[in-house]
Amino acid sequence: MHLVYESKLSKSKHDRDSFDCGEQELNTFIKTQAAKHMQAGISRTMVLPSAHPLLNQKFAICAFYSVAPSSISRETLPAQLAKKLPRYPIPIFLLAQLAVHKEFHGFGLGKVSLIRALKYLWEVNHHMRAYAIVVDCLTDSAQALYTKFGFEVLCEHNERIRMFLPMKTVEQLFNQ
Repeated sequence: MHLVYESKLSKSKHDRDSFDCGEQELNTFIKTQAAKHMQAGISRTMVLPSAHPLLNQKFAICAFYSVAPSSISRETLPAQLAKKLPRYPIPIFLLAQLAVHKEFHGFGLGKVSLIRALKYLWEVNHHMRAYAIVVDCLTDSAQALYTKFGFEVLCEHNERIRMFLPMKTVEQLFNQ
């Protein structure tokens, strides 16, 4: 199976209304906020569309991820890392959203989407540097997935577990 992520979500090409990953917050984001955030320059949402269009001639979204530049205070990082960094906010990439449609759960699209997001941010990092990729885990299963890929727990943030993966680690993944 050949999977191709589109460069970005398109309101005219992608059927956002049919997306259902089982988490209302993520469903609402892709249906009502993702396109607005992209238009405002807040984030970029990439989608994995179905291979064939629906009756409305739009393509269903099988999975998506959304990323944005952000920063964190160095005090939130482990002490041994923080002591090597400047005292001002540290630039990061926020992996703000990642979801797979319920019909495709169990097929590895979460892993594929995460790897694609990491690769995309690694490529962006060649032009706009960041110290790490940060995620705020919505569920325990999300935390387990990120842990498998080397993310480490930072702290609790907005009642979620915040995790990070240094860009040096991401570079090692893709420079092999």
